[in-house]
Amino acid sequence: MLLEVIFYIAIAAEAMTAALAAGRRNMDWFGVCVLACVTALGGGTFRDVMLDHYPLTWVNNPYLLLICCGAALVTIALARFMAALRWPFLLLDALVLVVFTIIGCNVAITMGQSPIIVIVAGMVTGIVGGIMRDILCNDVPLVFSSELYATVSIVAGVLYYYGLQTGLPHDVVILGTIAIGFALRVLAIVLKLQ
Repeated sequence: MLLEVIFYIAIAAEAMTAALAAGRRNMDWFGVCVLACVTALGGGTFRDVMLDHYPLTWVNNPYLLLICCGAALVTIALARFMAALRWPFLLLDALVLVVFTIIGCNVAITMGQSPIIVIVAGMVTGIVGGIMRDILCNDVPLVFSSELYATVSIVAGVLYYYGLQTGLPHDVVILGTIAIGFALRVLAIVLKLQ
């Protein structure tokens, strides 16, 4: 239940970051919504195709598309205030990275995949949507820059998978992974860790 609530928050937050990127490119409302959906759902879609996991997450739950579009359109309406919210969005993006990683790991675990595939599935879920957003906006993807991003996702995946192996309660492992992964990503932003 905890992970499901965090998942919906993460989907909305990632759609909002995409709407900001679309706004900087002067996209119309349709472009904003498409970019929001690609960003928020792209990593999970890529993971599902890679693992032959069907139906795709957003096909199984089409309301995710409405959440993405709704969050994106709200962001457009509040665009003039968004410059003041730069840090909150950076923090949300750090949280989303770790949450999506955990969700990707969960999908691979339920499919009985090996530890390496579990961690890769988590990383793909965490980073591919942002890569697709940046490519569609003609930017160099953040993950390919020198700042720690994919590494944070890998660390979070390792912590989550092996945390579950210790027998700790699931919610404790989720919260611990989020706390450590989030802290690592924020340190990377603040200290420009490479």
